[in-house]
Formats: sequence, C-alpha cells, structure tokens
Amino acid sequence: MILDELAEYARVRVKRAKEIKSLEEAREEALALAQRERLAEPEKAFRFERALRGEGLSFICEVKKASPSKGVIDGEFPYLEIAKDYEKAGADCVSCLTEPKWFLGSDEIFRQIRAEISLPMIRKDFTVDQYQLYEAKLLGADAALLICALLSPETIREYLEICDSLGMSALVEAHDEAEIASAVSAGARLIGVNNRNLKNFTVDFENSARLRKFIPQDVIYVAESGVKYAQDAARIARIGADAALIGEALMRSGDKRAALAEMKKAADAR
Repeated sequence: MILDELAEYARVRVKRAKEIKSLEEAREEALALAQRERLAEPEKAFRFERALRGEGLSFICEVKKASPSKGVIDGEFPYLEIAKDYEKAGADCVSCLTEPKWFLGSDEIFRQIRAEISLPMIRKDFTVDQYQLYEAKLLGADAALLICALLSPETIREYLEICDSLGMSALVEAHDEAEIASAVSAGARLIGVNNRNLKNFTVDFENSARLRKFIPQDVIYVAESGVKYAQDAARIARIGADAALIGEALMRSGDKRAALAEMKKAADAR
C-alpha cells in the first residue's frame, strides 16, 4: 500500500529531523514565530482559509515534480517560475509538495517559493507527527495537510489545536463518508475530498459529488484530484465545492496561466 509506505517514510524523516532539532526546540521556535506575527502581522493568521471563502470556485494550484502514480511529471521543474505563473494567473493559494522520495519535493523548494510569492501556501506532505506542523510553520506555511486515513479523530483534533495555536490552517483530507464524519467531529474548518484513492491511486471523479452532502455548509469544501479540463472545473463548481486543488493538469500544461484562466472562466460560467 503506497499510503502506508509514504507514512512510514515520513516517520523516518521526522526521526532524522528530531536528531537535528528536538520537538521542544521546534515547538518553541514555531510558537514564538506565531506570537511575533500576532503582534506585527495579525492579518497572516488563517489567511489560507480566508482566501478560499470568496465568491465562486477558488483554486489551489500545486507545485510538484513527480507522483507515485505518474512518476516524473516535469523533468525540468522550474518551480519558482511555476509558482510565479500561478500567482500572476490569479490562483488563490499554492500547494507545494515537500515529500522527497515519491514526489521529489523538499523543504528547500517550499522555502524558496515562499520567499518569491505572496499567496497563502500549504505544505503538502504526509503528516504523522506533530513535529511536522511546527516544521511547516517555520517554513512559512499558512496551512498543513492532515489525512484522515493516517490519523485517528483524536489525533486530528489534537493537530487542529496545534495549528490553531500557530495561526495556521489545516486541510483535512477525506475519501469517504466515515472519514468526513471524523473530520467534522474533530472540528475541521476545511475538508478536502480526494478523488484519488491513496491506497491504490485510482481516480473516481464522482467522489466529490457523492460526498458533498456530508460536509456542513459552514465548512470549506475542497475538491482534490481529477480536475484536468475546464469542464471538470465547471462540474466541481456546480456540485457546490468552494475550491479545487489542481496539480498534474497544470503541471503538464505548456501555458499554465492560460490553462488556469480557462478553468476559472468555465467555473464562473458553470
């Protein structure tokens, strides 16, 4: 199971990171940064979720070099140029993969993009330890990913509280009705429904439509994976999603600005 492998390798990475900087040090540094921001830049708190509460369908555009199912997507991978193109094209937020083994991402890539764009950013990784939330804050992330298939409802609730203490949003990812119930009971304010089954990486585009009714209207609903064409964006908008997270389709596009503009136009027209 690829998800199990991703999680296990994430634990290995966390163990190595703690040998360099302890959990206590990371927590202290992240909380201190959050406190400085509350005093000097209060508008930064929870800006990821605020960006997705606008009118119409919002777009989270993803920067990733590879994936377990597709292999290398962009061999050249000019990630700074890609992120800047997303910003110029009117993306609402940027997602950046930091998982290094299967997605070929890194914290350094995230850090460099963060320095170049002003959009809210989510650190897309496989969170298995609270340490990674403090890492995300110190990287400059506005949000972190929590996957229901990896975490118990109690752990999700604990991690949401940590994110709140850091002024950081959490996108809680679910794949079925039971996981949505877990996310809601834990207090998630953003729920992503992934059309890709992370256990076997098949895609079922109808997943977003089937599960929409189980997500409370006051919770931001993000449709993830499977959006390839403008008409897909229009369908996502019609089922009542607040945002779409789009990765591979934009990464493979020769003109990312034009591709996103077409999707935004279709979503607005629906």
